[in-house]
Amino acid sequence: MQRISTNMSNHDMNYYMRRQEESLFKIQGQISSQSKIMELRDDPLAASHAVRYDSYLTRLERFEKNALYAKDHYDTTYAYMNSANDILQRIRELSVTAANGTYAPDDLKNMAGEVNELVKELVSISNTVGPDGKQIFAGDKAFTEPFRAVEGTVAGGGENMVVAVEYRGAGASRKTEISDKTYADLDLSGGEAFWAEKMQIYSTSDATDYRANSSGAFFIDGVQIDVAPGDTLPAIVAKINDSSAPVKAYIDPQTRGLALEGTTAHQITAEDKVGPDGTADSGAHVLRDLGLIRGNMENNAPNWNNTARVSGGSIFDMAIRLRDAMYRGDQDFIGGQGIGGMDLALNSFQSRIAQVGSRQERAQFTWERINQQIPDVTANLDRESSVDMATAALQLKQIENAHQATIQTAARLLPQTLLDFLR
Repeated sequence: MQRISTNMSNHDMNYYMRRQEESLFKIQGQISSQSKIMELRDDPLAASHAVRYDSYLTRLERFEKNALYAKDHYDTTYAYMNSANDILQRIRELSVTAANGTYAPDDLKNMAGEVNELVKELVSISNTVGPDGKQIFAGDKAFTEPFRAVEGTVAGGGENMVVAVEYRGAGASRKTEISDKTYADLDLSGGEAFWAEKMQIYSTSDATDYRANSSGAFFIDGVQIDVAPGDTLPAIVAKINDSSAPVKAYIDPQTRGLALEGTTAHQITAEDKVGPDGTADSGAHVLRDLGLIRGNMENNAPNWNNTARVSGGSIFDMAIRLRDAMYRGDQDFIGGQGIGGMDLALNSFQSRIAQVGSRQERAQFTWERINQQIPDVTANLDRESSVDMATAALQLKQIENAHQATIQTAARLLPQTLLDFLR
């Protein structure tokens, strides 16, 4: 049997007033935070959905920034490559003009002088620094000047002439994530963009009896290729061809040594993997034993073995050979190998421009798609977590009115206490 006392109405009134105050504070908190989920127990299902939507929205915003950065990077690269293409077109025009046989030797020298200046401008473009302060064509060595012009004396042209252009950058390995588990290649290295011919490297060392003494690895164009003890030259050739490196390996039928040929026009790089103590000498120096390299690259210099045969030049090589032929007055070379070399340079370079253009289009479409997704995901997040301000304001007013009526009722119903008589 429930006991009834004079304090019972007071306790009940206080209990229900605290319930109303709790509801009042809850709706005020929702309005101030603009979120209807103050605690997970308010709506566990909506809270779980909101967490997923918020996480996905954060990733989309990151992808949007990455795609925009990639697009801007491609735009800059594309603009400079178009400028370089105009220079190559001008050099080819000069080669066609010089090959028609109607110009005197002095005229050819004047053309050669213009070609020399255009080569210098090509070097300047190849060493361009982007808006972010990084070298555009240096690969992942973004703060290293990728090309170094070597000056010397050319017969008929005097001193301080560009006699060679060396690439000191690295391969293009920088990527950026533009969608879930989807990456875009950011860079186009100078060893790709400014190369005219497919490189070929032939080792002159007979490797018929070669066998790897220990396990190790080597790198071809930055791709690691593992070697097991007992691997022979045919096994190594098969591993290179099965890798993702853009080269074709085979055994030279004349020297019985290892031969590499690029599948595209680019500068091939090759290194043995560094050993446990940080030096190449402590590792399994496979390529050095095969006579392909003399050691690992130092100061970004070519490391081909002195006995290896290397062919395949850059667009700078094509232009320099043409210029030297103009100084010599060798119209046969100009009309044959000179024009042919510039055609190779232009074809390779324009294919790289098309490659950058396709990356540019992809980044643009990706950025537009993400911009369409972000509002949809934001709307889903708002639906699950955001408070309806109109409904909340109405609820707040209703609770305030009810609470005010409760206070007034309690003032009339609750009995007077001793404190009321002491006033």
